[in-house]
Amino acid sequence: MSTPVTTVPGRAPTGRSLAILRAVAAGRAQLTLGREPDLLVDGIACCDQFAAHMLVQDGLIAATDTHGSTKLAPATLTRAGTALLASAHPAA
Repeated sequence: MSTPVTTVPGRAPTGRSLAILRAVAAGRAQLTLGREPDLLVDGIACCDQFAAHMLVQDGLIAATDTHGSTKLAPATLTRAGTALLASAHPAA
């Protein structure tokens, strides 16, 4: 089991991970459907796909519709993602 980069014990989530979570919460993100989903924010590929992959693997974000006929699905926060974002410092 890998150590999540966003929830390392004793250390706050990275600013970039929180920014991604805020974009997902605002309804601005989509995930490609596949084994390693890529994240798009405002229709543009996220600059840190590694962080996006870790957020998916850590169960903090997920695709809302994985059975559609398209290759993209809206991204949403999971309960864990919502809790992490709520416990983090507000955006500067």
